[in-house]
Order: sequence, then C-alpha cells, then structure tokens
Amino acid sequence: MTKHRYWALITVFLIAVIIIGGIVAWSRYSPPHSVEISLPSSPEFQGEIYLGGAVSNPGFYPLESGDSIDALIQAAGGTTNDADLTGVKIYIPEVGEKHQPQKIDINRAEAWLLETLPGIGQSKAQAIIDYRQKIGGFQSITDITDVQGIGPAIYEQIEDMITVAD
Repeated sequence: MTKHRYWALITVFLIAVIIIGGIVAWSRYSPPHSVEISLPSSPEFQGEIYLGGAVSNPGFYPLESGDSIDALIQAAGGTTNDADLTGVKIYIPEVGEKHQPQKIDINRAEAWLLETLPGIGQSKAQAIIDYRQKIGGFQSITDITDVQGIGPAIYEQIEDMITVAD
C-alpha cells in the first residue's frame, strides 16, 4: 500500500504544480494591445472632367467629389446609340498639361448648347437643328454656312468651337 500512497502523493503534487503554473501563467498574460490601422484618405476630386467619345455633347464638365459616372454621362447629354459601355476610359492629366478647348458637335447639340456659340441666338440655333433634320446632318463644319443666317463672319467666330462627329 505504500506504493499506492507514494503514487497518489506524486499525482497530487503534479496536479498542484499544474494548477499553480496555470495560475501564474494566467496572471502574467496580458491581452494584445489593439492595433489601429489608418488608411490615407482619398483625395477630394474637384475640377473638370472631359467626356468624349460616344456621348451626345463631348466636352469638359464640372467634377465634384461623389459624382457618379452615370451622372457625368447624363450631364454630357447621355450616350449615343453606338456607345460601348463595357469599357470606360478615365484620363488624369499631369499638372500644367493643357487640354483642348471644348467643341460643340453641331450634329448632336441641343438648341441651348448651340446658343452658347458667339453670334448664334435662339432663332439660328433652331435653324441649325431644322437644317440637320432636313439634310440628315452636317458632313463638315463648313456646311454650317449653308444654314440661313450663318455667313462667313459668324463661321470665323465659331469654327474653332464646333466639330462634326463621325
């Protein structure tokens, strides 16, 4: 029986060592400190964005932080029938890079946009729209002189501001 008592004493001693070791380890354990991850904020986009390609009125439009691509396309008069929206290109110019002035597509522009051209008022804008509906569109920018009331003097004022899309 002494032998069993001896093993019982060793077992109790080992259990006590394990319990005391566990308590010591637990008291020294400190949970990890929380790690704070901070990401740099994205820059606030403000300025102008150029919308070109298959939009009704290509050109520069104001860009505010939070603008959606859809809202910008709508500002440009929407897309044309041959627009491929599976790929949209965004180009960000470098500081100091100059952009081409905005040109108005005389085959697609609405009257209010045509009226922004020098020498083109409400009646001439409507005459341009009537002409393109009757003829089927302008083939070149010089064809605008065929519209009644638009002669060489007005053409010289607007030739750098207009375009004819393909």
